[in-house]
Amino acid sequence: MIGAIIGDIIGSVYEWNNIKTKDFPLFSPECCFTDDTVMTLAIAEGLMDGGTAAAFIQAMKKYGRMYPDAGYGGRFGSWLFSEDIHPYNSWGNGSAMRVSPIAWMFDTLSEVEKYAEISAAVTHNHPEGIKGAQATAAAIFLARKGKSKAEIKDYIESKYGYNLSRTLDEIRPGYGFNESCQETVPEAITAFLESVDFEDAIRNAISLGGDSDTLAAITGSIAEAAYNIPEEIKEKALAILDKPLLNVYGRFVE
Repeated sequence: MIGAIIGDIIGSVYEWNNIKTKDFPLFSPECCFTDDTVMTLAIAEGLMDGGTAAAFIQAMKKYGRMYPDAGYGGRFGSWLFSEDIHPYNSWGNGSAMRVSPIAWMFDTLSEVEKYAEISAAVTHNHPEGIKGAQATAAAIFLARKGKSKAEIKDYIESKYGYNLSRTLDEIRPGYGFNESCQETVPEAITAFLESVDFEDAIRNAISLGGDSDTLAAITGSIAEAAYNIPEEIKEKALAILDKPLLNVYGRFVE
């Protein structure tokens, strides 16, 4: 899940200041973690606490309230700070940005897809919200198991119906800010498919514009499973996390 955290942190400065180029400083003094990182780590804790819907809800509300200014979407924020534990039929990309720990916890694709659905459906129970989380988790798992990019592309297209045939150069000119799974997850997967290494994958995602931190979090979560992450990049990202978040990360990767 460190790939998602890195993508979130690097993309944080471009979410509201989109760029359409791969030529940018990887880290800047303004880089910070956002809701993508907080919720990814909440899912990790929920998994460690049993992976039930109740465990995911408890962890998300716990960490969301610890970091109230992390940049949550409107409906998710309302849910987070309420006593309501019911989902609200979201198709937003939050279900996909936070799902990566699940792809590392289980050793079969069916389990990964099952728990991706559970983690999504506690808030994002719309079919597109569930699909986005499952497709992202499946891509991570397949990359983790050494499947080729062609095999990953074929599986995601056939199972989930996403169009992964457009190139980044075709997507980039008309692509703008979008918080839906259906217009974030395919683009993020394509950014991975066109990459040559981890850093290139992150640069691809951010160069599209859009919801930059979430795009890069999703792309980074897949790229982590396919490539070695340079230690320097990993260390810079982890240095931005505080102790409570580092504690969750440390417990999960032990």
